[in-house]
Amino acid sequence: MKARVISAVVALALLGSACGGGGESSSPSSGGMSGDGPGATAPAEPGGPTDQQPSTFALDVDTASYGYARRAIQEGRWPEPDQVRIEEFVNAFRQDYAEPDDNGFAVHVDGARSNGAAIVRVGLQTRRKDSMARKPANLTFVVDVSGSMAEAGRLDLVRGALHTLVDQLTPGDQVSIVSFSSSARVLTPMTPVSERSSLHAAIEGLVPEGSTGLEDGLVTGYREASRAFRPSMTNRVILLSDGLANSGETEWQGILDRVRDYAGKQVTLLCVGVGRDYGDHLMEQLADNGDGTAVYVRSLDEARKVFVDQLPATLDVRARDAKAQVVFNPGLVESYELVGYENRALRPEEFRDDSRDGGEVGPGHAVTALYLVHLRPGASGQLATATVRWLDPDTGRPSEVSGLLDTEGLSPDLWSSTGPRFQVDVVAAAFAERLRTRWEQGDGRFGLGLEDLSAHALRLAGTTEDPDVTELSDLIARARSLG
Repeated sequence: MKARVISAVVALALLGSACGGGGESSSPSSGGMSGDGPGATAPAEPGGPTDQQPSTFALDVDTASYGYARRAIQEGRWPEPDQVRIEEFVNAFRQDYAEPDDNGFAVHVDGARSNGAAIVRVGLQTRRKDSMARKPANLTFVVDVSGSMAEAGRLDLVRGALHTLVDQLTPGDQVSIVSFSSSARVLTPMTPVSERSSLHAAIEGLVPEGSTGLEDGLVTGYREASRAFRPSMTNRVILLSDGLANSGETEWQGILDRVRDYAGKQVTLLCVGVGRDYGDHLMEQLADNGDGTAVYVRSLDEARKVFVDQLPATLDVRARDAKAQVVFNPGLVESYELVGYENRALRPEEFRDDSRDGGEVGPGHAVTALYLVHLRPGASGQLATATVRWLDPDTGRPSEVSGLLDTEGLSPDLWSSTGPRFQVDVVAAAFAERLRTRWEQGDGRFGLGLEDLSAHALRLAGTTEDPDVTELSDLIARARSLG
């Protein structure tokens, strides 16, 4: 998405008169910009005679694309280009953004000059939550037991993960288990975790058979979640499947139409993908359009990371229908391009349309967006404003927080004067871009040749001492060997 410039007069109307270096604003309860309430100050509404539109997109914390690509490369094959989503590669890696003091977002905007242009990073961070302090949860597991799940690393992995999770849940939590193949059935209605023996027995009884009637499974799961719905609890459906639906409705639009009434009752969705052959598009679209997120797991260790390390602490929802809008000063910016988020793009007028679906974000989540920006010669001053808008998960009240970036806040060189996490973000994004093109010649939008990409990844693996970055470096080396 490239935009062309107009006059600085429109820039001032869009950006306001504030000026300063890159950084964050405070959250609404701490005096930051809020989209409602007496005396609140909100960013200017998009509009005016400009062809440089604000960049607007729904937030996305999915990481399934990176997880599935990782498996494919480790098995010596290319992931399909349409299964590579750049934002999910970037968001798969840990960030070091400061957290807000309240239950909203901290907005961080920074950037660096690179190859005659600039890379601007927008980072949005929610506050973590102690898993012991969270609300009780009603969890409905919808488990695919079709014949394709018999492959090693599918249903056996799911069973192991569910056993571990049940043992990690706390008093007050409840679990329902629905299985589906040709048809769906409720193995256990909503059951307190204190009755662990019956839950473990139901999990152990999951055996593969029949075709994949994902529609019936999800409808049955949402029906169970709706019956047990409590506004004082976290209510979530967790779908575990290879996503290879082949009976009943098999398109995500039709499936979500069947569960829309249930999903509208604040029941969120987590899609957990497994299997070498994986219906990525179906699972991703179900998550994006069903108030949820999607992850992919290949091993029991990865499943434990999702269900034991991450899920208990992130069962609560910090923000519903969260969206971001970034406005660049056209007096300083010749053109810009958002990297990734193609299927999460929104029209500028949809930013404050709270009927338009956004993304659901839990405690401790970071969302990162990278922009390639071409500056006008001699550009100096306020460069960009980034605003995030979300609905309170309990009250539905909208809030907004903004962060600013000035040209003085741009680091002079990407590789010598930015932090390692910024550099990892760029390497992950550039790697995803190269996977989309199957290593075609040229240095791509980030100006990184294959040798440069490998060298930066290897260096960052040592600098961060992060096993995930070490794995990224290994994946880049493996991908280069695929030819």
